[in-house]
Amino acid sequence: MKKILTTTIFLFISGIIFAQDRSKDEAAINKQVDAMIYSWNHHNYDDMKNYTTENTDWVNVVGMWWKGRKESQYAHQAYHNTIFKTSVGEKKSVSIRFVTNDVAIAHLMCHFSDPHPIPLPDGKEPGPTDDLATLVYVKQNGKWLMTAGENVHIDKGAQQFDPVKQMPKN
Repeated sequence: MKKILTTTIFLFISGIIFAQDRSKDEAAINKQVDAMIYSWNHHNYDDMKNYTTENTDWVNVVGMWWKGRKESQYAHQAYHNTIFKTSVGEKKSVSIRFVTNDVAIAHLMCHFSDPHPIPLPDGKEPGPTDDLATLVYVKQNGKWLMTAGENVHIDKGAQQFDPVKQMPKN
């Protein structure tokens, strides 16, 4: 009986400690998301090394695939020196799911209030947009770093046709 009670208490305490670690991890990932948005809003990507891995990949909204931090930083900076030089992003929400203790997926909803000149994939005129980014984070040396990301424009007109909205609630 003592073994069962001891094991139960151990599992309970482990669960509490694990949950506390997750909230710290979530806060750390949110801080990294904020750092990425800070780079966007200040149009300077010199700090990308603080929130990405060396081998990070980024796929942008029109399908350009930048491999590694060097390409990602160069491409982001090139666009922010030109067409995005006044663009401002606002974080609307972040949802984080842990795949393992050291891997997490964050879905970032962001609003870009400043119109930009890139034609949208759906043929609509550029303007303020809501985007959804999928960001993959890995924990390296105790720090959460983005290792991959991709963003898409949210087509508000298409949302009504999302089959999940008609899915039975069983």
